Amino acid sequence: MQLTADNLACNRGGRDVFAGVSFSLAGGEALVVAGRNGAGKSSLLRLIAGLVRIAGGTLVLQGGEPEAGIAEQAHYVGHQDALKPTLSVSENLRFWADYLGAAADTVESALEAVGLAALTDLPAAYLSAGQRRRLSIARLIAAPRPIWLLDEPTSALDTPSQARLADLMRGHLAGGGLIVAAAHGPIGLERAQELRLGADG
Repeated sequence: MQLTADNLACNRGGRDVFAGVSFSLAGGEALVVAGRNGAGKSSLLRLIAGLVRIAGGTLVLQGGEPEAGIAEQAHYVGHQDALKPTLSVSENLRFWADYLGAAADTVESALEAVGLAALTDLPAAYLSAGQRRRLSIARLIAAPRPIWLLDEPTSALDTPSQARLADLMRGHLAGGGLIVAAAHGPIGLERAQELRLGADG
């Protein structure tokens, strides 16, 4: 699998967010997108996910499922946790597992992987910010997809949870997956490529 961007440009609300962005990412590789606030880190992830229209350039995925587009083979974890407060931890994750076509028996193991197995019946309204983030991350495990698009993935996570996430990301890469992550600092992937957006190039 290979994800290749050539001279990508993004325009939102009549404003040019970025232009001339190029990278190539093969299976087992990660790209960390850095830059100041407003440089377009989140916009780039949303563009790859198909949530923002490409204003210029090309984005091509080679390999993977031949009949599926990039968006259908990607997980996007943004700043919003996409949880229903009145549903329990397990009910929230089961909804996403069903929606994404995953097997029902993946929910328990995914909650275990992010350290939320003891809170399975707790309504999401009572979760801390860090626990909500971990529940969002559990979608990556419950419904496997080869491309992970992570916007500030360590946000709100304590040190043990950051280490757990790093292990999950390394495991995903070891299985041939791709990761594109927007971050202001290290996320635990020592060999990741870096793409810096902004006026300084």
